[in-house]
Amino acid sequence: MLRKPATRPARVKDVAALAEVSVTTVSRYLNAGLVLPPATAARIDAAVRQLAYQPNRLARSLSLGRSDTIGLVVPEIANPFFAHLAAAVEEAAEAEGLGLLLCATLNRLDRELDYLERLRSHQVDGLIFLTNHHDDGRLAQGISASRNLVLIDEDVAGTSVPKLFCDNHQGGRLAGERLLAAGHRRLGFVGGPPGLMSTDERLEGLRAAAHGVPGAEIAWTSAGPHTPEQGRAAAAAWLALPDDRPTGLLLGSGVLLDGFLEAVREAGIAVPDDLSLVAFDDVGPLHLFNPPVTAIRQPVAEIGRRGVALLRGRLRGEPAGPPLRLPVELVERHSVASPPARPTRKATHP
Repeated sequence: MLRKPATRPARVKDVAALAEVSVTTVSRYLNAGLVLPPATAARIDAAVRQLAYQPNRLARSLSLGRSDTIGLVVPEIANPFFAHLAAAVEEAAEAEGLGLLLCATLNRLDRELDYLERLRSHQVDGLIFLTNHHDDGRLAQGISASRNLVLIDEDVAGTSVPKLFCDNHQGGRLAGERLLAAGHRRLGFVGGPPGLMSTDERLEGLRAAAHGVPGAEIAWTSAGPHTPEQGRAAAAAWLALPDDRPTGLLLGSGVLLDGFLEAVREAGIAVPDDLSLVAFDDVGPLHLFNPPVTAIRQPVAEIGRRGVALLRGRLRGEPAGPPLRLPVELVERHSVASPPARPTRKATHP
């Protein structure tokens, strides 16, 4: 019994033969927007539908000199902030008719440099780029050698590309003002990696709030990677302080908050009776915590929209301009109260 030949995908020459035009005409019409007489264009369109032809995306990108795809480079996607940001960027890119390639670097320099090389090899039209570690100069060099790149969330010193950040200083100040208004005078800060712009600016904002308030001081700080493990380590360090340890703390991210809360609760510390907390980001379900956590909210959806808009401008050849700063807001919940009459020492060990 004879077998029916396997059906193969239609090729551009099949479309050309059915429409009675040249292969070059079909290719230029489909991939480069060639304007044809209406009758000719109608024949090609009909042939494409009849044959269920799928245009070659690679051929189209080579013909146009662009891929209509941008990349988003983030340290990780397990962190709720980066996950929410990726969703916001994807939505904004789709509205612009752009595809999105999500690239997670694990916060490693070698992977960041690899994605910069992919941009230079034209696998994507441009990158929205986030890093979350100190730069030894190599990342700045790679970014400076790349075109069509926008930095968001964290700065990389020595680069002159479009940049979009939140007002970290304002966030630190708002958190400090809320803690001070509740009566706290010994404040503390659990921040991200030392030397990062966000870490430094949030602490500076907290200090600005305390400046000039009688008896107010930033009595203790901790810095390290944005991980729950670092949050637990910071809690152990806080628990080991003397009886006059800070009673009001700003946590620099939601993942730091997760680890910190777990450790202090195991030690018998109650929030807000024994310790008041304000957290940055407000991207996780902080309203479902017990108690719901007061937070500094970053406008994640706006970051995504503005980041894509900046990259679109860069693709059109617009200059970088000064860094843009987006305002943040304090979201009041129930993790801040008046300090205890006497600082508690419920824990006998960290």
